[in-house]
Amino acid sequence: MITQDQVRDLMGSQLIDPAGSKIGKVGQIYLDDQTGQPEWATVNTGLFGSSESFVPLAQAETTGGEIRVPYDRDKIKDAPNVSADGGHLDQAEEVELYRYYGLDYSESRSDSGPAGKDVSGPNTDDAMTRSEERLHAGTETVTAGKARLRKWVETEKQQVTVPVKKEKARLETEPITDANRGDGMSGPDLSEEEHEVTLTEERPVVAKETVPVERVRVTKDVETEDHQVTEDVRKERGDAEGVDVTDDRSRTTR
Repeated sequence: MITQDQVRDLMGSQLIDPAGSKIGKVGQIYLDDQTGQPEWATVNTGLFGSSESFVPLAQAETTGGEIRVPYDRDKIKDAPNVSADGGHLDQAEEVELYRYYGLDYSESRSDSGPAGKDVSGPNTDDAMTRSEERLHAGTETVTAGKARLRKWVETEKQQVTVPVKKEKARLETEPITDANRGDGMSGPDLSEEEHEVTLTEERPVVAKETVPVERVRVTKDVETEDHQVTEDVRKERGDAEGVDVTDDRSRTTR
C-alpha cells in the first residue's frame, strides 16, 4: 500500500503494469479527504503523453521507485474521461471510475465532502506543488512506400560484320611455247571438248547463346533529417501576496 509519506517521491515516477511494462509517468496523486491516504493517480497516456487517465492506487505497490498497478495500459487508457481542474474528484466522477475498475464504492463518502484532492492543494502542508507539462517527442516507424525488383525480356536488332569468301571463275590463256608444246599437241587436231569447274562460296551462319552479364539487388539506405514538432504545453504559475521577498526562491515563478 502506498502511504502519504511516499507521495512526493513517487510523483513523476513510472507507472508499470503487472508484467513490468511501462504505462506512463505519474502526473498527480490525489488523496482521500477522509483518510488522507493516496487514492488516485493520473498517468500520461496517448501519443507522447498527450492525455491523462485516472488509475486507483488501492492495490498499487512500489518497487524500485516505480508504481506497479494491477491494470494494463489499454485498461487505463480507456478509463472514463474525468476532468479535475479544481483539484478534486466529485462523487459522481469517482463512482464512475470505481465502477469502471470493478471496485466497491462506499456511499458514506457523500457525507464527507469531495471524494479526493490533489496533493498540491491547501490541505497537505504549508507548501504548494507547482507542476508543468513537458514535451516529449519520439518517432514511430510507418510504411512510406515499397520498392520492387523485376525483370522482363526485350528484343532488339543487332548488326555484326562477318567476312565471307566466294570463288569466281577466271579465264586464263597462255601461248604455245616450247615448254608446253607437247601438252598442246597431245590431242586431235580438231575436236569438241567441255571442261567443268566447281565454284564455292561462304555464307554467314548465326548462332545465339545466353550468358549472365550482371547481378542486380535492391538495398536500403537510411537518411536522417530533423523535423520540427510543435505542441502546446501547460504550466502552473505561482505568486505570493503580502510576503516579504528575502530570497530569489520566494519570487514569482516564471
